[in-house]
Amino acid sequence: MTPPGTVYLVGAGPGDPDLLTVKAQRLLGQCDALVYDSLVPRQVLELVPEAAERHFVGKRRGHHSVPQPSTNAVLVELAGRCRCVVRLKGGDPFLFGRGGEEAAHLARHGVPVEVVPGVTAGIAAPAYVGIPVTHRRAGSSVTFVTGHEEIDKGRPGVDWRGLARCSDGLVIYMGLHNLAHICAELIAGGLDGTTPAAVVQQGTVQGQRQLVAPLVQLAEQAAVAGFASPSIVVIGEVVNQRVEACAPEPAAVEMPIPF
Repeated sequence: MTPPGTVYLVGAGPGDPDLLTVKAQRLLGQCDALVYDSLVPRQVLELVPEAAERHFVGKRRGHHSVPQPSTNAVLVELAGRCRCVVRLKGGDPFLFGRGGEEAAHLARHGVPVEVVPGVTAGIAAPAYVGIPVTHRRAGSSVTFVTGHEEIDKGRPGVDWRGLARCSDGLVIYMGLHNLAHICAELIAGGLDGTTPAAVVQQGTVQGQRQLVAPLVQLAEQAAVAGFASPSIVVIGEVVNQRVEACAPEPAAVEMPIPF
């Protein structure tokens, strides 16, 4: 029996193609099959050979185009007949990307799997507007947390009130739709309503914009300004340490339009 090919769980980074790792770019250029998510710009997909199979398995809140078990099955099936399969995920595959689930599934089915870390939006998006997520004078700890949780995952949701007391800074993924509740819970947990906070939309790519406001006003101002996903929320004194002069220019590429 022919041994299965290798599945590479590759982080595509936050959007700017220049933030791809060298290893990610090499694997994209030589893969036999690509399985990719929503938040991957066209310019990155163009690195894949024309002869390679392409399978879109993107998900968005409320619009799950391909169930996770189906994605798992596709990866195993492709590994059975392809030498190099790239499972391309926005950001980093092991940070809110179900990469751990996919790796475990592949390992159970005897498929070689390798993780290729990527630059995560929770660091890159704030950096592209000059916000450091840690700072010696403003934040020695930072917590990365998802604002969108599966209700059937079998354990309690995020303890926002607890987070208000145990971390100098918060970086929230997928939290825009629930931002009013999150801010209210943080304030109820003891976080001062005047704490500086920011939202960064479309970080690192065309359409990037930012909003800075006190925590107590953040949700309302973001709604009035029409902020939409994908966005990263940063809460903590580090927001006041932003140095806009150091921020890179967003890449002139468009991310896929949210559906």
